[in-house]
Amino acid sequence: MNKELANFISFIEKMILFVILISTLVAILFELLKMIENRYVSLADLLLLFIYVEVIGMVRIYYVSNRVRMTYPLFIAITALSRLIILQRKDLDPEILIYEASAIVLIAIAAVILRLRYLKPLRPTEDVDEFSKSSKKNN
Repeated sequence: MNKELANFISFIEKMILFVILISTLVAILFELLKMIENRYVSLADLLLLFIYVEVIGMVRIYYVSNRVRMTYPLFIAITALSRLIILQRKDLDPEILIYEASAIVLIAIAAVILRLRYLKPLRPTEDVDEFSKSSKKNN
């Protein structure tokens, strides 16, 4: 790939990262204003703020290392499902709660499996759980 095109694509990535960061900060501001207006903070509000913090963490990690660690989206998914369970009405079908809780357990197992690969006998030869922004140079 020609160097100018690679630099342009890198610039586009940085701009999109910046847009994601600004959008997340605006969403946090709106959520805080809503909590101030309502004069009430619920657990669902706190979990939503936690999701925003995780997104900011993903942006930071990608900006610093040019990689997306797969555990961040898994933690966001667990938090989002927990928030969904909290927001549901009490009169919903209990099967839905079991499905959502099972999804949380399944995602948690996936996160544990991703962490287990750092054990020496299970260590992969490559970074299989990360998407690298830059491709490896040909030897």
